[in-house]
Amino acid sequence: MRVLRIAATLFLAAVFAAVLAADWLAPQGFAVQERDAVLSGPSAQHWLGTDELGRDRFARLIYGARISLLLAPGAALVAMTLAASLGLLAAWAGGWIDTAIRFTMDVMQSVPWLFLLIAVRAALPMNLDPGVSLGVTFALLALLGWAGPARVIANAATETMSSGFVLRARAGGSTETRLLRYHLLPTVMPLLRIQFWMTAPVFLLSEANLGIVGLGVSPPAPSLGGLIVELQSIESVIESPAKLLAPVLLIAVAAACRVMVSREGVPA
Repeated sequence: MRVLRIAATLFLAAVFAAVLAADWLAPQGFAVQERDAVLSGPSAQHWLGTDELGRDRFARLIYGARISLLLAPGAALVAMTLAASLGLLAAWAGGWIDTAIRFTMDVMQSVPWLFLLIAVRAALPMNLDPGVSLGVTFALLALLGWAGPARVIANAATETMSSGFVLRARAGGSTETRLLRYHLLPTVMPLLRIQFWMTAPVFLLSEANLGIVGLGVSPPAPSLGGLIVELQSIESVIESPAKLLAPVLLIAVAAACRVMVSREGVPA
């Protein structure tokens, strides 16, 4: 299993290096249209062929991967920050603050957040600027995905606050700041790391779902979810399975690798 985790880590590192080097690997960009090369097959110039507008599929794949694969962990990082802040606050403050935060968690988790995400995004204008739509998608993922990790953090922090070593530290005159820094944070950091690596692939798949229904990043900017829309045509998939299934394979392998890296024993 350790070999698989190392392989997953190396694969993710290679993919992130490739998407960060997209300007070098695909210098023509993702929006250039070649009218004389519409729906062309794979070639030395276009490794995955071109789409119905003559745009290079490989360029759109690698630029789309840059957006999706960086958006998901970025949103997960913000969600983990919210989860840690509210979870620790609930455990540390107790009383009505704890009750209010846990009630909010219950409300957030009572509704399937993917459907809530789609509903909220659908309520916003459809013709958003690509940059604005990217920011909106990023914010919605973070704001709607924090409740589950926050509950894990709150429960762990509450158990730590009532543990014997914390009670002895309080009796010895330890300040609240010192308790937070030296007792609570070391307890929840491993949990936060695991929650981050488990949440990132969920956000990646969520962005793909938004793209499939046309609610993700606005055109002409590509994303892996937006590229999957072409799979709605069964005839096109049968004719060109390799180039159309490339985004699906990348999402599936990247999500699986992130889950594998989240397993205990692999450095984050």
